[in-house]
Amino acid sequence: MSDEQAIRDVIERWMDGTKRGDTSSILDLMTDDVVFLAPGREPFGKEVFRVASAAMTGMSIDGENHVEELHVIGDHAYVRSRITVTVTMPDGKVLRHAGHGLSIFRKDDRGWKLARDANLVTAASP
Repeated sequence: MSDEQAIRDVIERWMDGTKRGDTSSILDLMTDDVVFLAPGREPFGKEVFRVASAAMTGMSIDGENHVEELHVIGDHAYVRSRITVTVTMPDGKVLRHAGHGLSIFRKDDRGWKLARDANLVTAASP
């Protein structure tokens, strides 16, 4: 399998894990020193991601990640993508978010992992 396909598989497994609410499988797709950048928040890492995911219990999340650009440079790669997310709250309220992302992946002896992620997804019109 090519490095490009392996990275696309990581992205697909991430989206599948999100839809299933399987935080454990998503955490396995990150480096230990992962850093997330999101609008209006200080940069955060793996533990904050885990805690935030646990707080979303009872919510249903669906989404798509359309890769628009993917470049592999040795044991690093960057991916520019268009992301859409729909969150259904326990009370039935539906929130839609959309935007772009820029992710950096790093390859080690266990394969490709997400190392840095700038997520520019914000509220979208219904």
